Amino acid sequence: MNGILNIDKPAGMTSHDVVGRIRRVAHLKRVGHAGTLDPDATGVLLVCLGPATRLADYLAAEGKAYRATLALGATTTTEDASGEVLVRVDARAITESDLAGLLPQFTGEILQIPPMVSALHHEGKRLYELARQGITVERAARTITIDSIRLSDFVPGATASATLEVVCGKGTYIRTLCADLGAALGVGGHMAALRRTRIGAFGINAAILLDDLTPENIAGLLVSPSAALAHFPLHPLTQESEAQDIVHGRSLICDLPEAAVVRIVDAENVLLALGRTDGERLHPFKVFG
Repeated sequence: MNGILNIDKPAGMTSHDVVGRIRRVAHLKRVGHAGTLDPDATGVLLVCLGPATRLADYLAAEGKAYRATLALGATTTTEDASGEVLVRVDARAITESDLAGLLPQFTGEILQIPPMVSALHHEGKRLYELARQGITVERAARTITIDSIRLSDFVPGATASATLEVVCGKGTYIRTLCADLGAALGVGGHMAALRRTRIGAFGINAAILLDDLTPENIAGLLVSPSAALAHFPLHPLTQESEAQDIVHGRSLICDLPEAAVVRIVDAENVLLALGRTDGERLHPFKVFG
């Protein structure tokens, strides 16, 4: 079994819980996920099976889209609804125009300080492990890319709320975006709900419910490794001798332009390796065959 499942993760499960469930359904140990979702979050979670687990980093690096609920007037310890409320402020003075006018400042390449409740490391420990101990450490701001933020709904009031459609790059924390928006409006805020609607070409409309997976149908629901990486250039091999060269790590003459990642497939479109080109030769660096 070798491929990727586009799962619609339910609330109340960790990403690791989903992997464990799929291991049992598939009767397979080699299962992993690409791009963690918090337990309370729902939506697209890519789960890799078999050799496709080696593609997880490439899939996780793809652009993502989210639907987030921003709750104004309350700041929490975790920047989301699971944390303790630190400060409450009456947010009824905030209008839809106030929030809409602020969004361009949070679009493009911006600096963001990662939350304490994150999987980043600090002196050998993950930040969320320190947070559970009540420890807060200084975190350096990182450059992230937010391609767009669309305000699709706004409900005014003392506890105003808004629905945001966010398209962003790897490493963006939506909970921190919500907290930063609330701070910029002067009333504080946190992320009340989150649903991931896309990773790369994998959208929520094609996602599979966990309860719909069975040992009988799971293989037929897999997206092939080559198809999952369709955004990378393709180099098909037509000769068995070429395939043998690739699986043994030998380079080939290639007329593809210079590229950091190329899909190398056999005559049946099975992914044999990932390679890179220098404009003259194709050099495999991750072999599957």
